[in-house]
Amino acid sequence: MSERIPEETLNKILTSTDIVDVVGDYVQLKKQGRNYFGLCPFHGESTPSFSVSPDKQIFHCFGCGAGGNAYTFLMDIDGLSFQEAAQKLGARVGEEISIQAPSSEQDLPSQKDEKQMMEAHGLLSKFYHHLLLNTKEGQEALEYLLSRGFTTESIEKFQIGWSLPSWDFTVKFLQKRGYSLELMEEAGLLVRRERDDSFLDRFRGRIMFPIVDTKGNTVAFSGRSIEPDDEPKYLNSPETKIFNKSSILYHYHGARAMIRRKQQAVLFEGFADVISASEAGVENGIATMGTSLTEQQIGLLKRLTDTVIICYDGDSAGVEAAFRAGRLLHQHQMNIRVATVPEKLDPDDYIKKYGAAKFQQDVIGASLTLMAFKLRYYKLNKNLNDEGDRLKYIEDILKEITQLSKAVEKDYYLRHLADEFDLSLDALQQQMSEMAGPERRTSKPPKQVGMQGDFKRPNQSRLLPAYQTAERRLIAYMLKDPNIAYKIQEWLAGTNLNIDEHQAIITYLLGYYEEGLPPNASTFIGYLPDEKLRRIVTDIEMMSISEESSEQELADYVNQVLKHQKMLRIKEKEVERKEAERLNDYRKEAQIAMEILQLRKSL
Repeated sequence: MSERIPEETLNKILTSTDIVDVVGDYVQLKKQGRNYFGLCPFHGESTPSFSVSPDKQIFHCFGCGAGGNAYTFLMDIDGLSFQEAAQKLGARVGEEISIQAPSSEQDLPSQKDEKQMMEAHGLLSKFYHHLLLNTKEGQEALEYLLSRGFTTESIEKFQIGWSLPSWDFTVKFLQKRGYSLELMEEAGLLVRRERDDSFLDRFRGRIMFPIVDTKGNTVAFSGRSIEPDDEPKYLNSPETKIFNKSSILYHYHGARAMIRRKQQAVLFEGFADVISASEAGVENGIATMGTSLTEQQIGLLKRLTDTVIICYDGDSAGVEAAFRAGRLLHQHQMNIRVATVPEKLDPDDYIKKYGAAKFQQDVIGASLTLMAFKLRYYKLNKNLNDEGDRLKYIEDILKEITQLSKAVEKDYYLRHLADEFDLSLDALQQQMSEMAGPERRTSKPPKQVGMQGDFKRPNQSRLLPAYQTAERRLIAYMLKDPNIAYKIQEWLAGTNLNIDEHQAIITYLLGYYEEGLPPNASTFIGYLPDEKLRRIVTDIEMMSISEESSEQELADYVNQVLKHQKMLRIKEKEVERKEAERLNDYRKEAQIAMEILQLRKSL
């Protein structure tokens, strides 16, 4: 069992931490009024409903109900224990905490397997890196990388390593440390030989590029051969319990801070491009994992920024992939530019051939708007001297212009088209109107989503019963002032609130005040043992209430609570009266009717 961290230390860490900075490492936040808003990292959404309060040092999602303080945010988003979250926060503010790793005996079998898979990947990643930089066996691979333009700085930054050519070195390495070879095969680190059922290293004799998830855990590898005859050139981990290439972006964890700082991501096709671009000073680069861009990957990007520069290979396949990616990103209301690499080169080769400055200036710096890229794209494989091809090109561009949301953009590209082909602007506008006409009649205008949209509280329209609202407002005032808390407890005179969770919250709150702790929403949330209670408190804390409460207002809320309990008793008595009537027990029926009358008078 982990050693308990002193309460004073936890409070010191919490008061020294700004929750906006903590959440900002994971979520793109924009200030609106006193709070910050963004897309919730805990559920998929297109309109921001996730709020962070710097005054109260809490977060709350009005969509899925997630909420808490800086500790609980890290616990939820990184899957940490409370002690691990405290250690991580402590490191941010210079407060060192030593914790004993919790026992995994209570973990489910599947959780144990995933944990061991991640541990094995992390261990091998460090070992491969050590072999490359510090051993005689890795010297040839290191020289190969340096000759290819890699620097020792980038090798360190991306933790590049080397796997020995031995058929079973990794097998013995993992077996010696107690890992199940069958599980390591399932993790994609080993392969089983059919003829004798023995295990072999999957990545033997390859330069190893670790692939990490959004939390920084190594979950897969890509191994590159240094021998020209070895096939395949790149050997990648298969999909496993801990690795799904459709939901991971290479270098997302490492580039996160720079993407947020620049408010822009550069999207590449491969990790070699990311590494070369980083050496060239483009440190906000990420890459898809050898697949087309997916909805999950766009979701990850939208947590950090609204703006993406697509920088795919310059060949025809890369241009086609850039077109598809641009269209998908546009559907998610993102700002897109496309950087085209000359001479059909990929970004890695272009940097090696022309250098960092030219790449930054002539490729990234010269990136086109998505529409300008489409003007070039639709000219590919067309002979514009041919009348048919020319008319087809004009029709394709007009269709694209109809999809633009801004009138100025539409006018700009229409005029560009008119000038390029010496056409009447009126004729182009008429044809575009005819194209857009059927669409306007059959579909609704596209809904603006993303960080550009206004923040909305999805549950504002959900009206709560009067007694429930009264209980929440009582708790809100009790959270602000212990004197109010004790006064309301007196007025309730031992009567419990109608909602069990509300009653549990005030019971914990009174205990919290009894320990001499000051009113502080963030600290109290950490005091609560139950996630459901923490969510309710953060929701209550986000309510708008008066700075000062009058006795009359508080008394009205208490009366509303008590009134509901009397109404419940009246319903119970009505059931009893009907039962007495059914049994022809007229005396009991009259007695119950009198009790109901008295209860109604007291309302």
